[in-house]
Amino acid sequence: MNRVLAGDFDYDAKGAGYALERRPDPRIAARVHAALGNARTVLNVGAGAGSYEPADRYVVAVEPSAGMRAQRPADAVPAIDARAEDLPFDDRSFDAAMAMVTVHQWTDGMKGLAELRRVTRGPVLVLTFDGDALDRLWLAEYVPELVVAERRRYPAIDAIAAAIGASRDVQEVPVPIDCVDGFTEAFYARPERFLDPRVRAAQSAWGFVDETATARAVERLRADLDSGAWDRRFGHLRTQPEFVGSLRLLVGRP
Repeated sequence: MNRVLAGDFDYDAKGAGYALERRPDPRIAARVHAALGNARTVLNVGAGAGSYEPADRYVVAVEPSAGMRAQRPADAVPAIDARAEDLPFDDRSFDAAMAMVTVHQWTDGMKGLAELRRVTRGPVLVLTFDGDALDRLWLAEYVPELVVAERRRYPAIDAIAAAIGASRDVQEVPVPIDCVDGFTEAFYARPERFLDPRVRAAQSAWGFVDETATARAVERLRADLDSGAWDRRFGHLRTQPEFVGSLRLLVGRP
């Protein structure tokens, strides 16, 4: 029986390590929760294993991947099997909605964002990455194929902003040096982590890079770390408290 993917990445087959490697970072979470304002009912679309869901509000989660729904912690609300592009809710059902690092994986991002706006009375929050800023991270020099692949996936920031509200705010989100949410920029100061296949497996971007390019990038990075070449060029990052890369929080209001 052929399965139909809910987005551009097969999380049922390849998402087993996400709950462990992609934990919500408390500093990013604080920014997200502050942007929710006084919303009491919150819809989380593309909810995955529950990262960044507030614990002090009524949350409804939507996640089309059975594999990701199974990784939700016991104290999280069960997620509804549905897609962003066809939300099973009435207009203006929720005080706020959120989509955390997920829009780029939807089959039709603009339709999904329009659905979020339709079912939400107040702010719509989107945590995403700016494709134009992906090469701020040194990793782009080791695996340019990853940046090329990611830029094809991420909707333009201006397009997202226009879709989620007449009034919108776009925030650059600094990544802390000890960030516990294991997306690529989280390891700007810890290059050794990219040598671990479990880390790469929890970053969907690597699923769009062929094995030859991945192996070449990993071996070059390993060699540069062994020789000290990486530290001669980028060693200052090991003590840089934050990195302002491509992470963005968009908040749209009607």
